Amino acid sequence: MTTRKTPEDLRSYRWLGPDTLRAFGHRSRLKQFGYDREDWAGKPVIGILNTWSEINPCHGHLRERAEDIKRGVWQAGGFPIELPAMSLAEPFVKPSTMLYRNFLAMECEELLRSHPLDGAVLMGGCDKTTPGLIMGAISMGLPAIYVPAGPMLRGNWRGHTLGSGSDAWKYWDEKRAGTIGEQEWSEIEAGIARSFGTCMVMGTAATMMAIAEALGLTLPGASSIPAPDANHPRMCAAAGRRIVEMVWEDLTPAKILTPAAFDNAVRVHMALGGSTNAIIHVIAMARRAGVSLDMRRFDEISRQVPVIANVTPSGKYLMEDFFYAGGLRALMAAMRERLDLSCLTVSGGTIGENIEDAAVYLPDVIHPLDAPLYAEGATAVLTGNLAPRGCVMKPAAAEARFLKHRGKAIAFENYDHMAREVERDDLDVTPDHVLVLKNGGPKGGPGMPEWGMLPIPKKLVKAGTRDMVRISDARMSGTSYGACILHVAPESFVGGPLALVQTGPRAAFTCTSATRSSRAAAPPGRRRRRITRAATARCIQSISGRPTKAATSIFCRARRRSPSRRFISRHSWAERSEEPGIHNHGRSRRIPMRAFCIVSDYGFRAPRCARLRSDQERDKR
Repeated sequence: MTTRKTPEDLRSYRWLGPDTLRAFGHRSRLKQFGYDREDWAGKPVIGILNTWSEINPCHGHLRERAEDIKRGVWQAGGFPIELPAMSLAEPFVKPSTMLYRNFLAMECEELLRSHPLDGAVLMGGCDKTTPGLIMGAISMGLPAIYVPAGPMLRGNWRGHTLGSGSDAWKYWDEKRAGTIGEQEWSEIEAGIARSFGTCMVMGTAATMMAIAEALGLTLPGASSIPAPDANHPRMCAAAGRRIVEMVWEDLTPAKILTPAAFDNAVRVHMALGGSTNAIIHVIAMARRAGVSLDMRRFDEISRQVPVIANVTPSGKYLMEDFFYAGGLRALMAAMRERLDLSCLTVSGGTIGENIEDAAVYLPDVIHPLDAPLYAEGATAVLTGNLAPRGCVMKPAAAEARFLKHRGKAIAFENYDHMAREVERDDLDVTPDHVLVLKNGGPKGGPGMPEWGMLPIPKKLVKAGTRDMVRISDARMSGTSYGACILHVAPESFVGGPLALVQTGPRAAFTCTSATRSSRAAAPPGRRRRRITRAATARCIQSISGRPTKAATSIFCRARRRSPSRRFISRHSWAERSEEPGIHNHGRSRRIPMRAFCIVSDYGFRAPRCARLRSDQERDKR
């Protein structure tokens, strides 16, 4: 039988319980709010971390939902305290919210650490808020429950259902092609986002909320509830009640986030056809929890679990339909034979108990395992001479004919270069070309912006082309689709092989169950070997490599100066100009990349970062 805490065991008791002058000051300030001793005495103090803001429509309803959580906390005999946290509005924060995910993790951890809190309710949903809040809560170690913001309602335009992001890209191409005009575009703009809530396709927001539930950090079924649905405030109140019990039970994230729980999350991600961004965030959360997880494990699981959720961009339905079909509980029930059902969750029960009575109500939305939408998982992990440390692709969202492709490369030095060139009517490009974008990675962006879904050149859009093979060291929105190869590492800005690719050479690409590759001739002999060593030597860490109190930045290595100081230092012009790549053409421009190759590697393992040796030392090798 689990031993329950006593009121004197509560962390908040150290602030509010003793007969000391300091505790007197704490109690008097609470009374300044109008509270009485009866409001907090002997009760768990619950911190409600709210990422609401007036510029984040994904979280526009969270101010009201916080009151529902408080209602539940009061009902269960707790004392709720709401604390604001960074909102990280994906549509507005530039150059990328990825720059600030770890800042949110640090803020979450320190809010919990520095206040008299016994447990936490984490309110998020927009892409980086889910991993950021969970990472901070893991590091702090208090009982915590995640409350997902939920997807918005499906969009509508002239009888057509619209999905945020995915249909924006689709109809933007139609506008560029001249098939719709300004009036139609304006109507789409007004109809694509009709309520508060996250993107209603299987983008990064929906993917990460589902992963949080698969990990066991939400109440059963919480991740699929649309934001405006009446079930949502009821779920919030239930989370408020449950966190009070979790405090008495001392049910912390460490007891939930096991290796099996993370395997469950990756399997669910694959079955959903989830965002490629999940690979970055899930590995970061796993390492915070002290769990060994890498790209190789993602690739292994992707080959075992098919896509069974018929949700955009891999399918045709939206998150509202997914909820009506039974939601994530139904999907997990449909794939129960692939899950570890013994994993504990914040409900106090196991995954198996949580999905015991779940059923699929719309079989075309959630397919059975023996009739999948796509035979393999959502994320393919690729490696090769262009990406010796790996890259990713979402084959389920690409045209099948591009899973094996050969064509000439068109290389863009940066985003601005690409944006100018693709609009040219005289650009020498065909549908068989491979578009390559450099300098979009963690340092090159900076922050690894979502530039990876390069727009189809305008002249091809007008001719009817809607997909091409595209390669970059950037990320792409989970709402995007197409034959996009992303996260190429090492990134070009630090001298990765991608920096050497030039327009003209022929390239090939294959992504099938048997082999995944892409080819063309690199510089020969000793000079080529030297460049390869230099290019792969100074790769950065894209996620924190150890479960320390302070998160390392996404673009810096550990055991150095603080993340903010490192960012300022590394992005000053004096230091940028010394980096190989676009800002130092001396090495990369003299030796053109005649070919590149991307192949799958079952045994892929990212090597440790090493310091870049001087030119003289490299020349001696």
